Amino acid sequence: MMRILLTANASYVPPRGGATRSNLLWLHHLAASGHECRIVAAALADTAEKREQARQEQMDVDWSSDVSRRGNITIYSVVGRGRQLAVLREQIRDFQPDWVLVSSEDLGHVLLRTASQQAPGRIVYLAHTPQFFPFGPASWNPDDEGQELVRRAAAVVAIGRHMAEYIERHTGRPAAVVHPPIYGSGPFPDFSSFDHGLITMINPCAVKGISIFLAVADSLPQYEFGALPGWGTTSADRKELESRANITLLPNCKHIAEVMERTRLLLMPSLWYEGFGLSVMEAMLHGIPVIASDAGGLVEAKCGTGFVVPVRAIQRYRPEFDERAMPLPEIEPTGVEPWVEAVRTLLGDRAVYEAESARSRSAALEFVGKLDAGKLEELLRSLAPRPDKAEPRVSLEGLSPEKRALVLQRLRQRAALKS
Repeated sequence: MMRILLTANASYVPPRGGATRSNLLWLHHLAASGHECRIVAAALADTAEKREQARQEQMDVDWSSDVSRRGNITIYSVVGRGRQLAVLREQIRDFQPDWVLVSSEDLGHVLLRTASQQAPGRIVYLAHTPQFFPFGPASWNPDDEGQELVRRAAAVVAIGRHMAEYIERHTGRPAAVVHPPIYGSGPFPDFSSFDHGLITMINPCAVKGISIFLAVADSLPQYEFGALPGWGTTSADRKELESRANITLLPNCKHIAEVMERTRLLLMPSLWYEGFGLSVMEAMLHGIPVIASDAGGLVEAKCGTGFVVPVRAIQRYRPEFDERAMPLPEIEPTGVEPWVEAVRTLLGDRAVYEAESARSRSAALEFVGKLDAGKLEELLRSLAPRPDKAEPRVSLEGLSPEKRALVLQRLRQRAALKS
């Protein structure tokens, strides 16, 4: 039996985002195989929205405690970065994990530093989101020390071939490709419908291309659109969505199939560098054609199917932050015409729609059919702790969100001066 500790600066009660859900599924499989699993994660503020999401996901949570259970997994949901780091140190000391999985949702890389200090040689870096990596052109916070810690990790896990190539190109070390078993085992109902349903976007926000989505909805008032708010959706985004008569805001749900059942076409107009594109694969599994940008791993997720639209990807971020603590991107004007034309092509010709639906479903079923839920366990069993005598230099423990934002701004300015 192995003892596995995962840490991430993201909410796991309730879970937010594809990376979080992927990590939970990996740990559920490990726990089902008899391994003892714990998570040290951030906690969302206690709001009505948070409790409603937990209710929708059928989670039984004791809100008076920061310790909860999800199946056989113990989760420590901790408010405040300083306290989170303290709990992480305590858990490494008391739990004595064989492996500490550090998820890339770690702005400032302080979890990576702390885990590396407390469990040298036993770190496995889960590389989901390139903007959070301490290396590479997509990084919000390039950090030489963080990059070296990733290099010295016992293993680096990438969720796709494209991202593995990106990691090796910018760190010089190979990454193991372990795609998360997030899709389940099926069966996957065919929800394709040429005549009915929404043109849907998931997690509408600036970096995911909400500007394109809104422009398409404005250009095609005869069609009904759906928007599922996510971790990046701000109150301003919601206001824009609610101002359109042909856009319906969709409620959060435990199973994404509930959204796909109402969808006939998925738009994925992402403008930032994507690690993979889990929603693309989820839609295609259900026979729903996807119009996606060519940002990062989205092309890999499309598996050779059609309707990939080139975009001007985000190159720079301003030293300002939105209400979700996300840096504000500088978005270059992107023509909406190719997106509108793609929608018209698919929804204007039944034969085209049905051919793309069948091609998408076939490609997705083949991809998911080759996934092995036990691959991460197999990888962990194959590892041996790496010698690691180098001491990390600094810690950002105890900084307020405002000070961490200021540090990030200064680090990005310093990186820009070096380049």
